Amino acid sequence: MPQAPAEKPHVLISHEMLMPLQPLLEDAYQVHRLWDYPDRLAFLDGPGRQVRAIVHAGEMTLPKDLLSEMPRLGLIACVSVGYDGIDVPWCKAHGIAVSHSTGLNAGDVADHAVGLMLAAWRAIVEGDRKLRTGHWTSMERMSPRHGLRGRRAGVVGLGHIGEAVVRRLEAFDLKVSWWGPHPKETDLPRARSLLDLARDSDILVVCARSEPANRHMINQAVIEALGPQGLLVNVARGSLVDEDALIAALKDGRLGMAALDVFEQEPTPALRWTDVPHTVLTPHTAGATLDSIPAMVSLTVENLRRFFRGEMLASPVDG
Repeated sequence: MPQAPAEKPHVLISHEMLMPLQPLLEDAYQVHRLWDYPDRLAFLDGPGRQVRAIVHAGEMTLPKDLLSEMPRLGLIACVSVGYDGIDVPWCKAHGIAVSHSTGLNAGDVADHAVGLMLAAWRAIVEGDRKLRTGHWTSMERMSPRHGLRGRRAGVVGLGHIGEAVVRRLEAFDLKVSWWGPHPKETDLPRARSLLDLARDSDILVVCARSEPANRHMINQAVIEALGPQGLLVNVARGSLVDEDALIAALKDGRLGMAALDVFEQEPTPALRWTDVPHTVLTPHTAGATLDSIPAMVSLTVENLRRFFRGEMLASPVDG
């Protein structure tokens, strides 16, 4: 008698933003969508008992009490580079591997960081708004801004994104230095502390990986050290910046400008930014391009394939 086809492995997609991946997975896997189960207990008593891998957006929190009730779970495959929503040590202690799309969108994020910097420093967005609302006057050209050449830029975190940002900033003839919690082999000057880096910078670009230990590392003291002429650019994670302190400093002039792609709450409430001056804001799109997304999805699919074949993961999270 012919054998019945083997049951496809069960895979869970954790968030609606990843729904476009479903057609790519259905040929090989039995796909479940977490948002289809508002009753989490029903999910855990049903499909959750069969799920062996989760396809995940790493910035979203995966509660440990959910993971601990999935007895066959062995892999969390992050489509993203970041994985700050996952307690990696806990996962490893419970036999759950974690993978991510390391380095694949670093260039795109760095490009976006430079775009934010230019837009804020040269008031490009502000100028666009003035023109479109009929506020362009003959005096506009008599209120010039500083150029970039010779200005000092500090980069917080020197991973793939930080290194890509440095290369781009140097092309603008900026004097670049950096700081991170761990020394690194580089010829780039490293500040003694984050506070020193901010104090010695006209522009501070945040590229660090989000960890519990560095939440709100860009605090009131760092913001004030950057100062009333300074620009803060954040393309890392919103949790790294004390957003309340940032908004207060922008409103009262203790910080000059901010250009942000990431926020403490996402989507960030529009009303929160209505009366905050000298800001350029984008909706967490720095790493999302038609070039990087397919590469990240492809690597995620490859990690799934290797996991289910018992092979070494292509891009495991270490630590």
